[in-house]
This record gives sequence, structure tokens and C-alpha cells, in this order.
Amino acid sequence: MGNTRARLLHVLRERSLFWGEFQLSAGGTSKYYIDGKRTLMDPEGALLIAQHLFEMIRNTGANAVGGPSIGADFIVPVVAAWSFQQGCPLDAFVVRKEPKKHGQRKLIEGNLPDDASAILVDDVITTGGSVIRAIHAVEEEGGKVLKVLCLVDRREGGDENLAAEGIPLEAIFTIDEVLGISG
Repeated sequence: MGNTRARLLHVLRERSLFWGEFQLSAGGTSKYYIDGKRTLMDPEGALLIAQHLFEMIRNTGANAVGGPSIGADFIVPVVAAWSFQQGCPLDAFVVRKEPKKHGQRKLIEGNLPDDASAILVDDVITTGGSVIRAIHAVEEEGGKVLKVLCLVDRREGGDENLAAEGIPLEAIFTIDEVLGISG
């Protein structure tokens, strides 16, 4: 996976890294912005992300992959499709910010098994607020969240906040790797 990881980093920097003044959903501001959805909408980027995340999920005992809308909306289907291709199919779901106001009025869309052992995914983790809300939604449905995976960890408290929930965080890249900062 070494060469594919390097290639994914290249695609991520080319497609998803922007410089300027940005307001973050977590409330702060930043001189850079990672729009992971742009890498996920790139055919090569989507495949590389699916491959990496599936390898991080493969031996966890998970039977489902999901996450908060909109960060996971683009990741979940490609990981689920890749899991099927690899002979280890995972059910897939996303957690809305609020329940739908029509139809079945669901908070969780897709296929969350009754006995879910889920891995949650997101494109970028800052403080982890949206993924923590998704964890609670899965738990309210009787599921168990094993861990959270992300494309990029901005290293702004998300891992600590998830640890306080008893959930580990693993990232494909840290923000330092994306920005090319040696540590």
C-alpha cells in the first residue's frame, strides 16, 4: 500500500488542499482548507481511499461502515463497493444531521444491521463533533461503533474527544503529512 498511499497523498494535495481564509464547521478559522469530497469525486482518489479504508477495516470484525452526512456520503458507498469486490461485504449507512421530515422520518439512511459492529468514516476530522453525533445515533439503534477512520485528521482535538467517548481514531493522513510538515 506504500506506493498507493503516496499516490493518494498526491491526489489529495492536488484536488483537495486550498489556501486562503476559511471558516471551519467546527467553529474556528484556518489558512488552509481540506475539501476531501473533491478527492472522493476523483475516480483515482475514490478507488485509493476505498482500498486504504477497507484495509483498515478488514480485520476489525465490523459488519457495517457508515458515518455522518455529508462527510461520509461520498466515502461509504465506495468502501462498501470495494468490500464486496474483496469478498467481505459491509452494510453501508449514513447518519443525517436531523431526521427526515417525510417518508419514514429516519435519522439513519441505508443499511444498519440490527447487530451492527460499525466503523464510522469521515473525510476530515477537526474536533469530531459530527462523528460523535453519528456514534450516538448508531448506539441508540443498538449498534456498536468499533472505531472511527478518516482521510485527514486536522489534529485539533478530534482524537481526544473521540477517546473520551471510548472510540479510537485512525487517519490515513495527519494534517502535517498533507501540508508537508516534517515532525
